[in-house]
Amino acid sequence: MIQIKDLHKSYQMGSNSLHVLKGIDFNVKQGELVSIMGSSGSGKSTLLNILGMLDEADLGSYTLDNVPIKNLNEKVAAQYRNKFLGFIFQSFNLINYKNALDNVSMPLYYQGMKRKERTDKALHYLEKVGLADWATHLPSELSGGQKQRVAIARALASDPKVLLADEPTGALDTKTSYEVMELIQGINDEGKTILVVTHEPDIAEMTKRIVNLKDGRIIDDRPVKQILAKHHV
Repeated sequence: MIQIKDLHKSYQMGSNSLHVLKGIDFNVKQGELVSIMGSSGSGKSTLLNILGMLDEADLGSYTLDNVPIKNLNEKVAAQYRNKFLGFIFQSFNLINYKNALDNVSMPLYYQGMKRKERTDKALHYLEKVGLADWATHLPSELSGGQKQRVAIARALASDPKVLLADEPTGALDTKTSYEVMELIQGINDEGKTILVVTHEPDIAEMTKRIVNLKDGRIIDDRPVKQILAKHHV
């Protein structure tokens, strides 16, 4: 599903160049649940931005679902993001003046789907994350865990090939974090490919493979015996 080969990325900082990714080789198969770990400055955010087509590598190749991701203009990058990827953010990134249903149906609007179909689909995914009864509530009326569930429903609504979750539990308490991870595990069990960027070891242990980054290189990449979140909840 994802093939990354010899990826390099540098940033100009004034007259200095900061070499952030130093030859990343990384493959993810269809249906995997992988966590990417690393301390601040390890390069995990840069790697996620490249995976999310928000940034481009200087060297190396990135192939997503057999499509080479290279030299995309912003319009094509946006189309590819809509087609291939669902994003889950630490800060939820919900639109405050739109209710849960409208937030979830937003990506479908950009795909040109008709209103009734959008609404039906958005309701289906809100039901899937246990929030059908909250469809007409604004984000300000939801708890942190509920907001993240809405964000997960929104990410799923466009049926992406890959879900990219950037610190999805970073703004949540422990109990709510485990509930969100239980939901992510369930979505993965249905065959969805998911990458979770986290700095929390207990969250990483709830995935099926941990990739450790340090100073722009992968220092460890190993399968783990997945801990089921529901045992913690």
